[in-house]
Amino acid sequence: MKTQVAIVGGGPGGSTAAMFLAREGIQSVIIEKETFPRYHIGESMSGECGAILRRLGLGDEMLKRGHPIKRGLTVYGTNGKNAWYIPVKGRDENWKLFDQYTWQVRRSDFDKMMLNEAVARGAVVVPGRAAKPLLNEDGSVRGVQVHMEDGGVQDIESELLLDCSGQATFLANAGVTGPKFRGSYDKQIAIFSHVSGAIRQEAPESGNTLIFYKGKYHWAWFIPIDDEIVSVGVVTSAAYFLGTGEDKKDFLIRELRELNPELSQRLPEINLVEDVHVIPNYSYQVQRFTGRGFVCVGDAHRFVDPIFSFGLFVSMREAELLAPVIKAYLSGTGRDAENPFADYQLHTEKGIDILEDLIDTFWENPVAFSVFTHRRYTEQIYDIFAGRLYEHQPSEAILACRKLLKRERLYGAQDEYSVPIGSRFHAERAPIWNNEATVSNTELWMNS
Repeated sequence: MKTQVAIVGGGPGGSTAAMFLAREGIQSVIIEKETFPRYHIGESMSGECGAILRRLGLGDEMLKRGHPIKRGLTVYGTNGKNAWYIPVKGRDENWKLFDQYTWQVRRSDFDKMMLNEAVARGAVVVPGRAAKPLLNEDGSVRGVQVHMEDGGVQDIESELLLDCSGQATFLANAGVTGPKFRGSYDKQIAIFSHVSGAIRQEAPESGNTLIFYKGKYHWAWFIPIDDEIVSVGVVTSAAYFLGTGEDKKDFLIRELRELNPELSQRLPEINLVEDVHVIPNYSYQVQRFTGRGFVCVGDAHRFVDPIFSFGLFVSMREAELLAPVIKAYLSGTGRDAENPFADYQLHTEKGIDILEDLIDTFWENPVAFSVFTHRRYTEQIYDIFAGRLYEHQPSEAILACRKLLKRERLYGAQDEYSVPIGSRFHAERAPIWNNEATVSNTELWMNS
């Protein structure tokens, strides 16, 4: 089987890529091992994630399906104190802020809608598991071998292979990319489920995301996903969870009751309507995630931190940005270059750097983060929370964050920026990363 573009993974990143490629007149084949609908985490959209759906012509469909409307997010400090709110804001053609909204989604329904829409626009879905990339003698990628759902094996030849496999990191695990670095800070896990009967905010904020802080790297989420059901989860260190000796269900129920009073009062009864799931939330970064014949998209090359729900947006936005680059590539641009997608790689890496710098400032310098958000750089912080990571950046807010983090971002050769000075990837190069004074400062503010 031959195609212009083969896409490993039929989730939102893969289906979004297929739809934007179809706009460019480009044929794609999606390899997906699971049968949709299927359960998935990551139900909250940033403002710009909603904008992508509107650009795909799916805004009316989202409203028709009745997905909860998200107008912002609220973070509650320890003991429910010091709450702060970030509204969803858009930018017009003159770069002026305006009130906007996005959506929360039940991923089983949303992902199926997106994949069906990709097929309706011309993509072909191959049911099976991507087994290994097909390589030319010079190491370039020429397709993927698929273990088919019916037990057979099929080689799919492509001019370009997109890895949209998410945290499975298909091409990194196959050794096609550069090395995969893991973060050096506390290893985290997320334990989560769905509940009914939760008490939401009053309309029109009833669809908003709520975050509840317990301690550093210990927090919970509350995301309405339809009229009845709320997604809830707890993120903490694996060591803490293992130290309790509890199974995942008992752990989740107890944490939902004890983690934060603002959370427990919203769950007078904990009625689980979904199995309790566990996934690791290790930060990681893949070097050289583009090359001759391949590109990794979204979580397939980098995962920062789940706290502000950027994963869905990043995969969809990278897919959108990639479509015109692929069109140029298929037309001959850079086909003989060592890395035809080097400029795209750098552009997307810089965008996630913005996100990482904001989140790390939240964890390491919460007092300064509060000042930046509510007094000094409010509009610029709104931009980042919305997902404007690739425009008008780095802003003064991000430069201030980097100064606090003692972080230097170097953008020269591709290997120079993948493990930045002051990042979570090399503790010896991060002078404040596990500094006791910083931790004490965090706890002091969150408990005040």
